[in-house]
Amino acid sequence: MENFISHNPTSLHFGKGVIETIARTVKPLGSRVLLVYGKGSVKRSGLYDRIVAQLNQAGSTIFEYDGIQPNPLVDDVDKAAAIGREKSVDYILAVGGGSVIDSAKIISITIPVTHTAWKFYEYKAKPVKAIPLVAVLTLAATGTEMNPFAVLQNPETGRKDGYGSPLCYPVHSFLDPEVTYTVPADYTAYGIADLIAHCFENFFSVSECSLSDRFIAAIIADAMHWGPKLMQNLHGYDERAAIMYDATMALNTMTGNGKGGGDWGVHGMGHILSLLHGVPHGASLSIIFPAWMKYLNKKAGKQISQLGTLVFGDNDVEKTILRFEEFFTQIGTPVRLSQVGIGEEKFEEIIQLMIRNKVEGRSYKLTEVDYRGIMELAK
Repeated sequence: MENFISHNPTSLHFGKGVIETIARTVKPLGSRVLLVYGKGSVKRSGLYDRIVAQLNQAGSTIFEYDGIQPNPLVDDVDKAAAIGREKSVDYILAVGGGSVIDSAKIISITIPVTHTAWKFYEYKAKPVKAIPLVAVLTLAATGTEMNPFAVLQNPETGRKDGYGSPLCYPVHSFLDPEVTYTVPADYTAYGIADLIAHCFENFFSVSECSLSDRFIAAIIADAMHWGPKLMQNLHGYDERAAIMYDATMALNTMTGNGKGGGDWGVHGMGHILSLLHGVPHGASLSIIFPAWMKYLNKKAGKQISQLGTLVFGDNDVEKTILRFEEFFTQIGTPVRLSQVGIGEEKFEEIIQLMIRNKVEGRSYKLTEVDYRGIMELAK
């Protein structure tokens, strides 16, 4: 087991109706708020009006930045930060899924500075302070609502990278499962795949921590229990609540305790698929992870066997991989590149960008030969 420090400062407000408590929660943060959201689904669902009513009740002056992309762009972060800086906002309220909340995290540390947010990702600058961030989650997937990490895309550099800082934790996150009723079936499935992939990434560390491994396996098993039920009943409160809680716990740093940081090579490969071909993040992971396990079964076979034992009560490596692949298919998320329109003629461009971006796992280092082998198994 590796040494670790465990600290999570986010206050999680979970359950039916918690959004109606936003006013009294944000009032101590100040009176000037930057409201950040996506392309408009929050308005169509009526959530926007509910949030604005809460902010008005708190006496906040509202400034807005909308239009955050599903694969969030650094340009939007810089533009929103400029508004926050000009208007001297006291806090940020982000309403959306992982893309919106990730963007808001980096906005929060960019407002106090004058340089582009990408300098943080290039490690040419360190954040010195953050504007307090309050999150209202609308999609169960990334766990961003209770962790310090954020992924951004920079088309100019051809990179999609993650960044983390203790300053990026939301101070409050509101999770009402009813808010996710409007998430369509495909993105519901992608979210389930995403949370399971986060569990995989932490499990496949070269460091062993039996309790963390059991936490991880329990989250995966719970998601595999509730996931198919949710896909059959998209307005089921218990189903939505279970998956929402699973997603939060999968990446709120608890599953990484003692594990030395996890692997994250599959996420690196998935980011390239999103960057070049717009593949939804969760879909990229459900495609690559089974292929990664098949390709690395000689190196990682012992861990795959352990995972199979913990989740399925069966230590057979091939059966474990097949069961995960069958589960992804069952909930309707892709397991082959061909299912998202990526044929072999596109492989070379993808592989070359993986090389350029130096995609590699922390525990299982990947090379060009490995990219090719994994892509071949995922085609």
